[in-house]
Amino acid sequence: MALTLSDVDRFEAARPRLEAIAYRMLGSASEAEDAAQETYLRWQAADVERIEVPEAWLTKVLTNYCLNQLTSARARREEYVGQWLPEPLLDGDPMLGPAQTAEQRESVSYAVLVLLERLSPNERAVYVLREAFAYSHREIAAILDLSEAASQQIFHRAKKHVAQGRAQATAGGAAVEGAALGGGAGGALVEIDEAAARRVVEEFLAAATSGETGPLIRLLTSDAIAVGDGGGKVPARASAFEGALAVAKFLRGLFKPAQAKRDLVGGSPDLYAATANGGPAVVAVIGGRVFGIMCLERTQEGIVAVRSQVNPDKLERATERWAAGDFGTPVLAEAL
Repeated sequence: MALTLSDVDRFEAARPRLEAIAYRMLGSASEAEDAAQETYLRWQAADVERIEVPEAWLTKVLTNYCLNQLTSARARREEYVGQWLPEPLLDGDPMLGPAQTAEQRESVSYAVLVLLERLSPNERAVYVLREAFAYSHREIAAILDLSEAASQQIFHRAKKHVAQGRAQATAGGAAVEGAALGGGAGGALVEIDEAAARRVVEEFLAAATSGETGPLIRLLTSDAIAVGDGGGKVPARASAFEGALAVAKFLRGLFKPAQAKRDLVGGSPDLYAATANGGPAVVAVIGGRVFGIMCLERTQEGIVAVRSQVNPDKLERATERWAAGDFGTPVLAEAL
């Protein structure tokens, strides 16, 4: 049946929420847009007059589409070149979704998005729907064709996995894993506003461009990591740098100006302070194009993780938002 104008308007009113759910589920803005569009196509093909609760129907269709995508994504990411990181979103992007509660803000933090990759598809779906969008277990059970009790059990298991990942701070690899998930020695992430984020970035860039490792080591936790995602299109180390000294040496070299770097990236980037997924971020911009976003995960003890997204496919939305917004003046102009 052909959709009426009212049917189209109803879907468009739901689209931002659907995209926000899909982004948390998939970790990719472009895939979230595709998921919402696929949901629209199924809405278009449905007998809308027989759908009693359209919002619930749309959420069910979208969530199940995302579950299928997550299942196939596991195989695709095994073939991914280098590290796979989620796509960062600059604050104010509607795809970040609701941010009224601490749980909602944390559910879209970069650290938690990284951790959600470790959950099963069902755990991820239940966690996102419950923690970020406050769906009841009865609603989630209907969406996922589960019993209400099963939904509760999956949610508690998912929350436990998230908490364990955030709390890990033991020696060796577990410490690195904990830091990668935003845990580290300092525990919970520090909530931060725009002004505070700028101060964190300014302090970080001052240390990174000092030419010495000491200032950086003082900002990092002992189990800090640095990892980058180039997607095989931009050079990025396949494994993480582990420990404050290794991370500091890497960052000192990364921020050392060199003509070879300018040739590689197509110019000398301006470095801005911003917030991405609710946390402090360094945004590298060349000629109006976002070349990279470096997300800094910070606890009371210091910076536990430096995650750099430089895969151009995962920066298209950030570039569009950058062109449409006002992000102030760079902390460092023509930095490299």
